Amino acid sequence: MAYPKSLVIIPTYNEKENILLIMAEILKQNECLEILVVDDGSPDGTGDMVQAETEKNPRIHLLRRKGKMGLGSAYVTGFKWALERDFQRVFEMDADFSHNPADLTRFLDAAENGADLVLGSRYLDNKISVVNWDLKRLILSYGANVYTRIVTGLPISDATGGFKCYSRAALQALNLDKMKSDGYCFQIETTFKVRKKGLTVKEIPIVFTDRTRGTSKMSGGIISEAFFLVLKLRLGLA
Repeated sequence: MAYPKSLVIIPTYNEKENILLIMAEILKQNECLEILVVDDGSPDGTGDMVQAETEKNPRIHLLRRKGKMGLGSAYVTGFKWALERDFQRVFEMDADFSHNPADLTRFLDAAENGADLVLGSRYLDNKISVVNWDLKRLILSYGANVYTRIVTGLPISDATGGFKCYSRAALQALNLDKMKSDGYCFQIETTFKVRKKGLTVKEIPIVFTDRTRGTSKMSGGIISEAFFLVLKLRLGLA
């Protein structure tokens, strides 16, 4: 199937062990896919590695930022870059292979069938599809999604997941200049607001495999931010 021009946005900070491998796998999946790496001044040279690849391959693009500015702002920067160009589908994806590049065409198929936002779900139909997590992290993630559904009424199994595909219309419906959240919080906020605009949200099952190279960026501050954002969304304050 011929898919429309699509962009995979990958935020990075110290991902030199993964970035070249993940980009190669993404580009293998379909010729419609291009990559935008948004690098937050990685001291390990991730940005320099990507820069070298942009000079070899016109499907790879790089935006450099001066320092760690957060996952949410990295995606907003990438979304704006995509909207300034003719991309019709825009992905969020991690650099560390926790998201399987082979799933990209499944997202595109779901988008072609009318979904404005396609979510990769780790918890669809009450099945847990997570590899290499300890029990504490699993309980925290699963519990955050239960909490989100109860408080917001959002009928989504995995609102905190970071493997997503937006239509151009979905990104245009968001007020990107008012998106201030990060991490879990950003994922909940974007999904909630896309659905509130009356657009179609669809979940597809994925298997999430925890990173084997590099260091996780999860923090307690991101988790607490998500707790309060969900309340603000429910009360119409965000």
